[in-house]
Amino acid sequence: MQNIPSVSDMLSQLGIASVNPGTSTGSDQHTSNEVLTSYSPVNGAPIAQVSVTTQGQMNHVVETAQRAFVAWRQIPAPKRGEVVRQFGMALREKKEVLGALVSYEMGKSYQEGLGEVQEMIDICDFAVGLSRQLHGLTMHSERPKHRMYEQYHPLGIVGIISAFNFPVAVWAWNTALAWVCGDSCVWKPSEKSALCSIACQHIWNEVAEANDLPAALSCVVNGMADVGEMLSNDPMVPLVSATGSTRMGKAVAKAVAGRLGRSLLELGGNNAIIIAPDADLKMVVPAAVFGAVGTCGQRCTSTRRLIIHRSIYDQVKTVLKNAYGQLTIGNPLDESNHVGPLTDQAAVATYLAALQSVKDQGGTFVVEGGLLEGPGYESGCYVSPSIAEASNDLAIVQHETFAPLLYMMAYDTLDEAIALQNGVAQGLSSAIMTNNVQEAEWFLSVNGSDCGIANVNIGTSGAEIGGAFGGEKETGGGRESGSDAWKAYMRRQTNTINYGSTLPLAQGIQFDLG
Repeated sequence: MQNIPSVSDMLSQLGIASVNPGTSTGSDQHTSNEVLTSYSPVNGAPIAQVSVTTQGQMNHVVETAQRAFVAWRQIPAPKRGEVVRQFGMALREKKEVLGALVSYEMGKSYQEGLGEVQEMIDICDFAVGLSRQLHGLTMHSERPKHRMYEQYHPLGIVGIISAFNFPVAVWAWNTALAWVCGDSCVWKPSEKSALCSIACQHIWNEVAEANDLPAALSCVVNGMADVGEMLSNDPMVPLVSATGSTRMGKAVAKAVAGRLGRSLLELGGNNAIIIAPDADLKMVVPAAVFGAVGTCGQRCTSTRRLIIHRSIYDQVKTVLKNAYGQLTIGNPLDESNHVGPLTDQAAVATYLAALQSVKDQGGTFVVEGGLLEGPGYESGCYVSPSIAEASNDLAIVQHETFAPLLYMMAYDTLDEAIALQNGVAQGLSSAIMTNNVQEAEWFLSVNGSDCGIANVNIGTSGAEIGGAFGGEKETGGGRESGSDAWKAYMRRQTNTINYGSTLPLAQGIQFDLG
C-alpha cells in the first residue's frame, strides 16, 4: 500500500465531520432533516453524512451568491486572478488528502485522484494568466468620428452541476474561470461524491477569509436530482454548466431554455479509436487499455469502441486479450492495482445488464467480464473488464455504458472507419492510430471525425488544461477549461462612441427634422 493518509486523517484534515451541513454560503452553513450517506465503493463502508438542501435554503443561497457577485465584479480582473492563485496554492497544500478523498469516495486510483487535484491546480494557473487577457476587439466604424469596440462583463451567478466521476476537477474548471470573469458560483455536486464538495468549500473558505472576501463567491448545495432542478429553474442564475448524462443534460437544457437562460453542457461520450494498418501496436495497447479500463471505464472520454483495419484485426485482438489478462483489480488505494471499483452497486447492475444485452443482440465476447466476489471485493462494486466483438449498429453499442466494456469491429477503408466512428449520437472524443500523414490529416479534416476532440496517436481518454474541452451532438456542444471557453461565463457588449459634433446614421440613412 502507498503511504497515503488514513481515512480518519483524511477527513480530519479536510474538516469533514460525521454529519455535515450540505448547504453552504461559506461560513454560513445550513442543515436539514434529510441527509445523504456517502459510502465508499472501496470497502462499502459509510464515510459520513451530508444534509440535503431545501427549496428555502436554495433561495437563500442564490440571494447570498448574488450579493457576493455584485461586490466581486467591482474588483479588477487581475486582482481576482490573484485570489485564484492563492486558491491554487491552498490546493497544493491539500493535494494528497484531497486526492485520497477523491479516490476513497469515488473509487478511482489514488494516482488518478492526485491527478484530478493537479487538474484543479493547473486550471487555477491558467485562470491567473487569463485574468489579464479578457480581451475584446476594436473595430472601425463606417461613420466618421465614430469608434466601435466590444467588451466582456461579468455575467452573474454560475450554477455548476457536476458528475461523480470527476468530483472536484470539473467544478474547478468552471469555478476558476467564472471567478476571474467576475462571477459567483453555486455548486450542486453528484449525490455520490458530496463529501468532496464539503472539502473544497472548506479550502475556499480559508482563502476567502484571508482576503476579506464574501465566501459566498462559492456556494454549495447538496441532494438528488430535484436540487439540480431547483438550480436550473432559478431565474437569478443566468448560466448553468452541467456535466453528466445526456438524459440529465436534456432536462437541464429544457429548464434553462424555458426561462431564456444559458446552459453549458458537457454530456456523454461513445468514443472510438481507429486503428490503421500501419499503427504502432506499442502505442495502441496502452492507449486502448487505459482508455477502456481507467477509472473503471467511468470517464466521459473512456474508449468504448475500437475500429480496427481488417488486415491487423486478429493481431490486435490477440494482443488486447493478453493485455487484459495482466490487469489486476482491487483496492484503488493500492498502486499495484490497475482497476478499482465501479462507483456503486447500481453501476454494477447497469454493467451486468449491458453484458447480457451484448449476448442477446448477437455480440460475442473476447474477454467476458462480470462481478468479482471474495476477499477484497466485499463492497460488491468490483467487476472485471470486458471486450466484445459487436456491430456498430447494435442498440447496446449505440448506448454509452459507463463501465469497462469495450467493443471491437473491423473496417476496410478509412472512409468506412470514419463513418463508423461518427455513426453514434454522441460526439465527444475520438482518435486515430496511424503513421500515415494523409490518413491522419483526412481524419482531422472536415471529412473526418465529427467530435469536439480528435487525436492522432494518443487515445481518447483524458483532457489537458489549455484546450477547450467538450463535444458535439448529444454531448451537448459546451466547452470548458481552456482556449476561449471563458467567454461562456461573461456577457458580451458592443459599444459605439461618437466623438464628433454631428449624428450620421449607419448605412447612410437620412432622417432630417427640418
